Amino acid sequence: MSERASSSQERKPPVNGRRTSSNSNDEENEVPEMEAFGLIPRGFNPRDYLQVVDIQMFKEPHEVNKEQHHTDKFYNPKLIVRRGQPFQIQIDFNRPYKPETDQFWLEYLIGRYPEQNKGTYIPVVVGNVLKPGEWGAKITHKENNSIRLSIMSSATCIIGKFRLYVAVWTPFGILRTRRNSATDTYILFNPWCQEDAVYLDDEKEREEYVLNDVGVVFHGDINDVKTRSWSYGQFEENVLDACLFLMDKAELELSGRGNPIKICRVASAVINSRDDNGVIAGSWDNTYTYGVAPSAWTGSVDILLEYYSSKQPVKYGQCWVFAGVFNTFLRCLGIPARLVTTYSSAHDNNANLQLDFFVDDEGKVDTKLTKDSVWNYHCWNEAWMTRPDLPIGFGGWQVVDGTPQETSDGMYRCGPASVQAIKHGHVCFQFDAPFVYAEVNGDIVYLRREKNGAQVIENIDTSHVGQLIVTKEVGGDGMMDITEDYKFREGSEEERLALETAVMYGVKRQITQDTTYQPQKDVDMDFQVQKAVIGSDFKVTITFRNRSHNYYTATAYLSGNIVFYTGVTKNEFKKHSFSAKLQPSSCTLSGTGNLPEQAVTQGEMVAGKQMSVAVEFTNPLTQTLENVTLRLEAPGMLRTTKQQFRQIPPNSTLIWEVKFTPRQPGLRKLIASLNCDALRHVYGELNIQIQKP
Repeated sequence: MSERASSSQERKPPVNGRRTSSNSNDEENEVPEMEAFGLIPRGFNPRDYLQVVDIQMFKEPHEVNKEQHHTDKFYNPKLIVRRGQPFQIQIDFNRPYKPETDQFWLEYLIGRYPEQNKGTYIPVVVGNVLKPGEWGAKITHKENNSIRLSIMSSATCIIGKFRLYVAVWTPFGILRTRRNSATDTYILFNPWCQEDAVYLDDEKEREEYVLNDVGVVFHGDINDVKTRSWSYGQFEENVLDACLFLMDKAELELSGRGNPIKICRVASAVINSRDDNGVIAGSWDNTYTYGVAPSAWTGSVDILLEYYSSKQPVKYGQCWVFAGVFNTFLRCLGIPARLVTTYSSAHDNNANLQLDFFVDDEGKVDTKLTKDSVWNYHCWNEAWMTRPDLPIGFGGWQVVDGTPQETSDGMYRCGPASVQAIKHGHVCFQFDAPFVYAEVNGDIVYLRREKNGAQVIENIDTSHVGQLIVTKEVGGDGMMDITEDYKFREGSEEERLALETAVMYGVKRQITQDTTYQPQKDVDMDFQVQKAVIGSDFKVTITFRNRSHNYYTATAYLSGNIVFYTGVTKNEFKKHSFSAKLQPSSCTLSGTGNLPEQAVTQGEMVAGKQMSVAVEFTNPLTQTLENVTLRLEAPGMLRTTKQQFRQIPPNSTLIWEVKFTPRQPGLRKLIASLNCDALRHVYGELNIQIQKP
């Protein structure tokens, strides 16, 4: 015994005379099974003292711990609890426990080089009462050789996987249980606990923002809002370990892992691959040869598990993919989170609240001079937490964004930025509030460069950016408008005050120097686009209004472009210049272009046992689709399955049948996607009710 004790006490030599700080949840340097107080007398026999025979963790989904801690959905055999809330274990000894003479305690360890003052080594003494939000244990039941313990964890403790030991005191030294991975305990954030920084007081919101494993992504544009489902899958097998690994990858020190602000900040950097080889490699150029097209993913699980096993960035993502995976990470760890879409989101390179669009004589945007852009839509996340680092009133929803747009403190990351602070223009508060403020509040300035180099402002649009900000409604798949969380009504007194506050705090607002602006008010123009269907022509109607008594000739340039949702133009498929004589009247014009349609899923429902689902798709194009990939996924029911089809001729229909056995009862969602070079963003979904067996 003493021999083994000495060998298990051997430690790696310290680095430069000091131990390195711990930023990994990996284990190392275990505590010794026998920690002697000095020389051990010859007759000492550990069996004479209280010994632990077994520890029962009550870790099955139907048992008390996982039910009470809302962790019963996790597909994980270990005990998973939420901090600041009591949980139960049972210790079986070799004889009845005698409180008068026997002395034992619990030890929770996390990471390498556990230390008490860093919260990585936690001795838990057995007492008579449990104090809310503080580590402690008390005996709730004694029977024969067994005792039942209720254990309370701290409401601020580190989030991660802890190792458990039971230590027994003897006059000659401390006897510990052997290392046993079956007693490992995951501790997560607890939105049900008032002392926790992520406490959320509404049960329906907790069910939505922590426990719901399927969400809706709003995309398209402001005039054609589209939806697709996304499988977050935060409870699927190995996803929790993959999420904890992201904090190791980001090298977040263990002592910072109880703080949701720090976790969000490092996660927003590690979700994208820029500058740290993080989870997802972004691509916006429409060629995805060596990876998966962003529009083909149906959820986060495949991405996280591929990254966890390969440790290499997964190809490819765009904003909704970064936001979908980030949402999985946050909900998995217990931080309430939602995916948010902003329509007409500004990407302002220099945070001057102004997007400079340079146009030529024909009114066409000069792509070489124009560096700013307006995205059709942009997805980010909101995470719910207190902000003790900010003045009172700035807690609650915080913007966090994993899409790499601009660097912040030297890395591609964004947030957490208080939504309340953005609304009121208090952009002096960290993190990255000026950038987010510009995303939802920038002005678009159209500039024309004269032959002599002078710049003339043709138009200023103060209301286009951040027109609509939405998220999925609580308890349903509908859209909830949260624009008013971010900004006061355009033109209101409060909006003007918020803008002045933002400018006062250093957000530069400049109307470009050396420019003249004479707004032209006599003539205005708007145009309507008929709903476009792939493979068919569509009509564009342009209306000019002459509001003056003068006669004008309007020269117009109509440009039809394939444009990515980020505002980047690919190529022009239609160009047309024309003139119109304007009395108080109007003129119209029509042009042509193309866009895609939906796929449909159908399935016959068989409950409890093996069931099958059929995915149907009809090619709407006049060309043959080649190298088509179909994906089907359903959290809690079906891991992603893929099928490839070499060709789908025009107007032909393919039917793909998939058999599977659902794991859990309840309402489940099947999500299907179809992807090929000629057709992207094709989705279908189906709600099915799985009955109890």
